Amino acid sequence: MPELANTPELARKARFAGLLYLVIITAGLGAELGLRAPLIDLDDAAGTAAAILAAPGQFRLALAADLVMALSDAGLAILLYLIFRPLAPGLALSAMVFRLIQTVLIAASLLAMLTAWLLVTRAGHLADAPTLALVFLDLHAHGYDLGLVFFGVACLMMGALVWRSGLFARVFGAGLGIAGLVYLTGSGLRFFAPVLSPAFTPAYMLPVLAETAFCIRLLAHRA
Repeated sequence: MPELANTPELARKARFAGLLYLVIITAGLGAELGLRAPLIDLDDAAGTAAAILAAPGQFRLALAADLVMALSDAGLAILLYLIFRPLAPGLALSAMVFRLIQTVLIAASLLAMLTAWLLVTRAGHLADAPTLALVFLDLHAHGYDLGLVFFGVACLMMGALVWRSGLFARVFGAGLGIAGLVYLTGSGLRFFAPVLSPAFTPAYMLPVLAETAFCIRLLAHRA
């Protein structure tokens, strides 16, 4: 497998990819941890409905941040394909496709969040609206984890591309590979052994660190 040639055009694409990666990390973590998590308690339907109604702007901002993340992720998938296509066209294309599937699933899951919002804000017209809203919020979370199955596979392939590229230190490729394994394991537990899922949650710090490091490396890339 040949190594990538470090051209000015590739460097520009890498920096733009790093910028999109930064938007994805900021918007994704901000939506989930900073905006959505304080409002949602999956064990308390009434409390969650009250929290959302008390902070409608915060809930809408979480939706907007996730939408920005999905749009940026689609752009990043295409850019990474263009960067690594000369190295291994088939593998680069596969990584792009799996990442785009993840993007579509996460974007589609926003419909579940929007449905929850409609239920909460129209509770007077529907019995048990808070309980139904909580089901849709849980569906959104599961849809996110389903997307991470495909993203985990994409990370494994991208890790292999970075490892063999000759442009980036192999530690970045290894980090992305580890991130892929964490995503696959975490989603597997969420669907097939949910009782073990909370104990595995701290492991998600590994993908955060690996992807942030790769983001910074892309931003700093020069020909």
